[in-house]
Amino acid sequence: MLATQNPIEQSGTFPLPEAQLDRFLLYIQIDYPSEAEELAVLTQTTGSASAQIEAVMQGADILRLQTLVREVVVSEALIRQVNRLVRATRPQNPEAPDFVKKWVSWGAGPRAGQALLLTAKARAFLQGRLAIIPEDLSALTAPVLRHRVLLNFSAEAEGYPMSRLLDQLQKQIPWDKA
Repeated sequence: MLATQNPIEQSGTFPLPEAQLDRFLLYIQIDYPSEAEELAVLTQTTGSASAQIEAVMQGADILRLQTLVREVVVSEALIRQVNRLVRATRPQNPEAPDFVKKWVSWGAGPRAGQALLLTAKARAFLQGRLAIIPEDLSALTAPVLRHRVLLNFSAEAEGYPMSRLLDQLQKQIPWDKA
């Protein structure tokens, strides 16, 4: 399932509760299209021609790929780091960094660790590797966590962005030490 959110057009919409947000695998931020991309959108969507859609795989193929992705190897050290990173987002955790305790009202749950590992496995698989490397985790930390960690009122009032928090977390628990 895909869902879109336009921050401009929120009249009549309401933020999802944390438990529902947590069920989305990734939160991907997309900027405006380039001039060429936007021109292609205008050309392709305002004429009378209809797109021809062809299946590229069957349901059984998708299920087999899901099984193969789960077989991608991840070291015990990286699993422990994922666990440490997710737990570090929780301000009530005594081991959480001070900046988390200062700026976060609610940290990520266990589903975040599952999502980070599975998406990293999928990325490795798509790049032709049968094992996760630290770059896979680094590339997916923000899309997996940005909707699972809630900043507190102070962070919002002072303009402290989620991107900064996630950057600080990755510096605090760097993947390259696994």
